[in-house]
Amino acid sequence: MKFLRPLAVAAMIAVGLLSFAHAEIDPENKMTITLKDGDVVIELLPDVAPEHVARIKELANAGEYDNVAFHRVIEGFMAQTGDVEYGDLEGGYNARLVGTGGSSEPDLKQEFSDIAFEKGVVGMARSSNPNSANSQFFIMFDRSANLDGGYTVFGRVVDGMEHVDNIKRGNRAANGAVQNPDRMIKVRVGG
Repeated sequence: MKFLRPLAVAAMIAVGLLSFAHAEIDPENKMTITLKDGDVVIELLPDVAPEHVARIKELANAGEYDNVAFHRVIEGFMAQTGDVEYGDLEGGYNARLVGTGGSSEPDLKQEFSDIAFEKGVVGMARSSNPNSANSQFFIMFDRSANLDGGYTVFGRVVDGMEHVDNIKRGNRAANGAVQNPDRMIKVRVGG
């Protein structure tokens, strides 16, 4: 029993530190995505990808991400969303085009880092051109080392990953395309 007490204390300290870390997120770099099952809190990383974070904030603050579909969702890999041109379910959702659009803003130059693509990491989607990220992004379900150093990381989920895990999956044979997809109900940045 005496051996377990120090472990219990260590566990309580670790839990306390984790809670403290969440409380320390700068409100200006806290993005909340409301999903069907609850809120997902993402810590934005402007020190890692300043231009990408600025774009995400701009689109979120303008309401561009509200009601946008998770159009590509692959089990064990990631959930992709953010097609503000074609992904709004209530504003002309087109399953044949969704995933090909972006915003009215120009594409961004890559801001690659050494942050590993693991569960909860949020990265920018792009075409084969490394400087083609615009508005689409993805949240990782699991580790995927093949993305490391080749895609821009701009955030990480700090709360609500269980809600991300509940996003409707797509057809793997169709590159993760989702019929009647889940969506981001509302996206906001700030306290």
